[in-house]
Amino acid sequence: MNLTEQLKIIKRGTVEILTEDELTKKLEKSISTGIPLKVKAGFDPTAPDIHIGHTVLIHKMRQFQELGHEVIFLIGDFTAMIGDPSGRSEVRKPLLRDEVVKNSLTYQKQIFKILDEKKTKVVFNSQWMDKMSPPSLIELAAKYTVARMLERDDFSKRYKSQHPISIHEFLYPLIQGYDSVALKADIELGGTDQKFNLLVGRELQRDYGQGQQVVITMPLLEGTDGVQKMSKSLGNYIGITEPPKEMFGKIMSISDELMIRYYELLSDITVDELEGLRNGIKDGSMHPMELKKKLAREIIQRFHSEAEAFDAQGEFEKVFSQKELPDDMPVVELKWDGDELWLPHIIHTSGVSKSSSEARRLIKEGAVTVNGERVTDIEKKLKRDEYIIKVGKKRFVKVVPQD
Repeated sequence: MNLTEQLKIIKRGTVEILTEDELTKKLEKSISTGIPLKVKAGFDPTAPDIHIGHTVLIHKMRQFQELGHEVIFLIGDFTAMIGDPSGRSEVRKPLLRDEVVKNSLTYQKQIFKILDEKKTKVVFNSQWMDKMSPPSLIELAAKYTVARMLERDDFSKRYKSQHPISIHEFLYPLIQGYDSVALKADIELGGTDQKFNLLVGRELQRDYGQGQQVVITMPLLEGTDGVQKMSKSLGNYIGITEPPKEMFGKIMSISDELMIRYYELLSDITVDELEGLRNGIKDGSMHPMELKKKLAREIIQRFHSEAEAFDAQGEFEKVFSQKELPDDMPVVELKWDGDELWLPHIIHTSGVSKSSSEARRLIKEGAVTVNGERVTDIEKKLKRDEYIIKVGKKRFVKVVPQD
């Protein structure tokens, strides 16, 4: 593929390329020599399962694979035992090696739902870090100053607020950067929160007499609430091992605006098809609901199967489109004071939350849908009418106005 087409694909969805001129030169050399670029991305196996937010980087890796480049999936089994301080306001608890090994095995199963296993090089940074001698580690530590480390936003904030910073935390970006030296990486991919660490890799490659890698940062995917970064702790995630029906429902709950972002970062459609989708929504020739269904099918098929994707769609349409709701769904009559009633009050008085404050929390977490549409505004009021309210995964209630 020519340079223009490669750049078009590589730049899709990226936040920053440092630098684009260097990337262009590396691609030109690769095209002229036929030697693929080494593209690295690192993942610390800190939890056993990944969600679709984690797959943004993996998708970009696959694009590089399809362009003919060498993709290196680095499992940071050594760095995971240190704990990534990125974005942390306190010291992260290090993991035990047994936990890391167990989690890494799960990662390897999951990533090949996206990457081509035959074309993927899986490496562990313990391969070189376990062999590094104390003098070599001291030599590595001498490459960076404390002042430079304190330029990191999270370290700087913790230092100013007098929150502890352990010495071992300074080793994390150094070792992540050294991974690029060990692998002689041409390109490193990472989330925007990893920018400092990725740039350390560039500087260490220079210090060790290598060509510097190009750094490409990708966005942190928003969760189903459309606001916060996708996270299990926030409950706004879509896990790739979740049942298809749950995945389908979660994808259908996202906003139209967020759907476009998911298409850009997670879908296999081409850049031109993506532009056509945007224009179609704008001019009304494409219906957002149908596009969401298509996106949900694509994602579920990737991690499960085509048949399960269509089954999940059928179930969704049965419940929400055809209004064939659970047989045991309670029906609650509520008295409306005037023309409108506050949604947290409706949720509480209909019995699906213990209090109005709990109802507000559930709404903020994106756990509430009204007639199939997710609601995140805690000040939302409903006009006097009938509504199907769903809270969480399984709690349904039909609310009707009291005569």
